Amino acid sequence: VRLQVQNVEKPLYRGTFHCFQSIIKQESAFGLYKGIGSPMMGLTFINAVVFGVQGNTLRALGKDTPLNQFLAGSAAGAIQCVICCPMELAKTRMQLQGTGEYKLKTKNYKNSLDCLIKIYQKEGLRGINRGMVSTFIRETPSFGFYFLTYDCMTRYLGCEAEDSYVIPKLLFSGGMSGIVSWLSTYPMDVIKSRLQADGVGGVTQYNGILDCVRKSYHEEGWRVFTRGLTSTLLRAFPVNAATFATVTVFLMYMKSEDNLPECEPGPVIHQPSSL
Repeated sequence: VRLQVQNVEKPLYRGTFHCFQSIIKQESAFGLYKGIGSPMMGLTFINAVVFGVQGNTLRALGKDTPLNQFLAGSAAGAIQCVICCPMELAKTRMQLQGTGEYKLKTKNYKNSLDCLIKIYQKEGLRGINRGMVSTFIRETPSFGFYFLTYDCMTRYLGCEAEDSYVIPKLLFSGGMSGIVSWLSTYPMDVIKSRLQADGVGGVTQYNGILDCVRKSYHEEGWRVFTRGLTSTLLRAFPVNAATFATVTVFLMYMKSEDNLPECEPGPVIHQPSSL
């Protein structure tokens, strides 16, 4: 977020590792965890919605084909935007608060919940949902590629329940799915971050998505749409490896215990939805 929204004329960070070092040096290690309350509150619900909607949509479509995997994933991505957008708004605002300060001189928000409450009091529902359209444009195809990649990877690697290497294969498949997912729509993530950060400090720069795209490109060139990509991919692999592997192994365990007999369309386990 900091790399995506920093002022090009007076940049604070030269790149991912310089940003990492600067935050620790200037704000202590706790600076790396600013805004953690928002994803802690929201990610449980987001993952529940995503995997639930994807699985049920795939069953509703009937056949487990690559196209249906993409469509089911896209449906899941679109629906979870209702939770994702406010969560990321609070996270962005909290992460930008007190940039470069060891002890905050001015603290606008106590925590993520206080951030959302204050935004609502000042701007109403429109303020809470700032960046919703850009979030929707990012998440819908992104989750389509997310589940499609995972399905293709697990089929290619032959992830069977009885395979002794199933866990490493699931971790690798999940990690690669996360990377492909982010690469597919990353420029829109930059725009979303800029729109959600817009107005911090009382200065509003953008009138919407197209205006943000035009001004960003005009001032910084095409490279602006790759800002922060390195840090995003470094995060994406382990996070999504853990997420997909945990969900798949849990559903494998539940199936082996015969607790979910109605969710058994086939004997071969390729992805969570096929359970």
